[in-house]
Amino acid sequence: MSNVELLGELQARFEKNINRHKGLEWTKLQTKLEANTEKLWSLNEMERTGGEPDVVGYDETSDEYTFYDCSAESPKGRRSVCYDREALESRKEHKPENNAIDMAAAMGIELLTEEQYRDLQKLGNFDTKTSSWVKTPANIRKLGGAVFCDRRYDTVFMYHNGAESYYAARGFRGSLRV
Repeated sequence: MSNVELLGELQARFEKNINRHKGLEWTKLQTKLEANTEKLWSLNEMERTGGEPDVVGYDETSDEYTFYDCSAESPKGRRSVCYDREALESRKEHKPENNAIDMAAAMGIELLTEEQYRDLQKLGNFDTKTSSWVKTPANIRKLGGAVFCDRRYDTVFMYHNGAESYYAARGFRGSLRV
């Protein structure tokens, strides 16, 4: 997608979902995006993989906008992945094609933390049929685990699984600061 097409898509989503970013102006954001081509590339990767990135906050101190993947379900182009490279390499057979941490790094984004995931859920109902890996605390990862979240029964849940596990309905959501 060209930068012009991407900006048009982002603007349409921005205007359609004002509740996610009350008080912010598209023109200021567009100027910032046009000046940061590497961030635009990352947003295009988020879009290309089904994330539907949108602005969810603005930090006046750093003058940075925060984007999260706001697709209703975990992004389709980022599912069926285990948590990280160590987990991928530990699988003896039936390895997934990729892992969430490496994919996010290649896209120039960060996995949402549990706190960020819960903040996203305040903006709507996400992952009601899917789940998303979230940044796993080092002490859990060191023991072989990883954590993921979803929304069921009008409640946000955090669960654990072996980091090497992967499922067709589990992907990951990312964040990007611009």
